[in-house]
Amino acid sequence: MIRTYRKLAVIALVFMLGGLPQIVSAQKLHTVNIKNLKQLQRYFKYSAKKPIIISGHRGGMMPDYPENSIASCEKTLSLMPSFFEIDPRLTKDSILVLMHDASIDRTTTGKGKVSDYTYAELQQFYLKDRDGNITPYKIPTLIEMLDWGKNKTVFNLDNKQVPWEMYSKLLKEHKYPNIILSVRSLEEALFYYKRNDNVMLCVKISNMDEYREFEKTGIPWNRIMAYVGLAMDPQQQEVYDLLHKHKVMCMSSVPSTIDKLKGEQRKEGYLKEIANKPDIIETDYPSLFLGLPLKK
Repeated sequence: MIRTYRKLAVIALVFMLGGLPQIVSAQKLHTVNIKNLKQLQRYFKYSAKKPIIISGHRGGMMPDYPENSIASCEKTLSLMPSFFEIDPRLTKDSILVLMHDASIDRTTTGKGKVSDYTYAELQQFYLKDRDGNITPYKIPTLIEMLDWGKNKTVFNLDNKQVPWEMYSKLLKEHKYPNIILSVRSLEEALFYYKRNDNVMLCVKISNMDEYREFEKTGIPWNRIMAYVGLAMDPQQQEVYDLLHKHKVMCMSSVPSTIDKLKGEQRKEGYLKEIANKPDIIETDYPSLFLGLPLKK
């Protein structure tokens, strides 16, 4: 109860001062400075000598640090190297903001759909952390996040009903060199590949059929990172070996599985997945991997 009162007092003070900047500190960060496509390709180029990269799903989360916020990404980088999956959505006035759900109910102090509000209207609400605690942070725009991340990290953009043309136009106009786009189909992959020469793609390749279908697209292997599913599957080792032969990194994603476990069970789950030797593990909780054996 005392913590809640303190939190509300902080938020009230922030409101009177005109809002809190999304960047909350000047602490030293574990950064990666990507200046062009070649450097991005190098970052995602498979090597048996590379340690496992931990990717922050929705920016990573900790108490008092809400998902899809600059503050959460910065806090994670203050602890460890990482790159971040984030979720752009369109507001009523066609501004790209970061929000995983179609509604703002779960993660903010507001109610309703993102698409029912203008960006300005959304700024009346505050973000909540994973435990439902109100934080001083507001919903950021995609551009605010990308501008903050220049020379710091890489962003993997999921697509929450954003028109492909809008992503393509954004990449042409702003030329951010540190973006990878998650695609839901090979049609979408080809759309970006044919129109944008400064972006990499995160493509689902979890079995031999998907491997062969991707191969038919003609998209160069050095333009992708492979999402292989919720865990590395020993029965699909042939696929992983082929991807590695093409220098493609393999990413497993654990937010809907291991991240939902508690305490020692969760730690044991992380260690088991690490033992399967993915190249990247996507998780809601990057900080929980501190001290775990990420070297292969």
